[in-house]
Amino acid sequence: MSQETVRGGLEHHRAVDTVASRPKRVLMVVANPAVSSNNGWPVGFWAAELTHPYYELTERGVEVTIASPDGGRVEFDALSDPRDESRWSSEDLISMGFVHTPELMALLADTPKLSELDLAGYDALVICGGQSPMFTFRDNADLHRAIRACYEAEKVTGAFCHGVAALVDATLSDGSYLVAGRTVTGFSNVEEDYVDAAAGATVMPWRLEDALRARGANYIQAGLFKPFAARDGRLVTGQQQYSGREVARLVIEMLGV
Repeated sequence: MSQETVRGGLEHHRAVDTVASRPKRVLMVVANPAVSSNNGWPVGFWAAELTHPYYELTERGVEVTIASPDGGRVEFDALSDPRDESRWSSEDLISMGFVHTPELMALLADTPKLSELDLAGYDALVICGGQSPMFTFRDNADLHRAIRACYEAEKVTGAFCHGVAALVDATLSDGSYLVAGRTVTGFSNVEEDYVDAAAGATVMPWRLEDALRARGANYIQAGLFKPFAARDGRLVTGQQQYSGREVARLVIEMLGV
């Protein structure tokens, strides 16, 4: 068989049965690069928190847009990059495949700005985590508006790991906190303790578990670094970086694809 015979063929890709003729569209938000106010080191978003759910969603035929609050170039947290000399994430083959696919890495070079997107064109919003969200997401007005708009339009609304920071102070139109009285998860205190001990420093400026409880959320978790996602109505949350695929699978189920 010659190259000319197979070039451009599409039928060999995985066949996906879908309910609707129009592909579902999911908006994934990642953090812009920032600097830790605790330690002065550069922070970004955690690679697996984008790449793993991106893989799950696109494999099911879902169209994914990657955006950020400020737009422009976004960067992995160094320890989450499987190429990093620390080898902290060297086993992450999904992220390794992502970074070695030029078309995918190009999506991170110039992300659209969240506030400039038409949210009506998306079926779900998923907010990814990493280190930067704990310094940049909690009081971000554009994120709060997007969360409120999607949730009140009865769309799937999700966040996981430290991306849940965007939900802590998010309010609905009546002024109530979105997470109040809802069952949620996110990066746990036991995981923060582990990371602080490994780093020999206090990594995060505040604790997500404590903040969620203070807002009246029913916070739950599955244990140290165990993949876990929770659903409460149309709100989906995931515990940490190993939970992205669980979050994506819940989103897929809720979208009916």
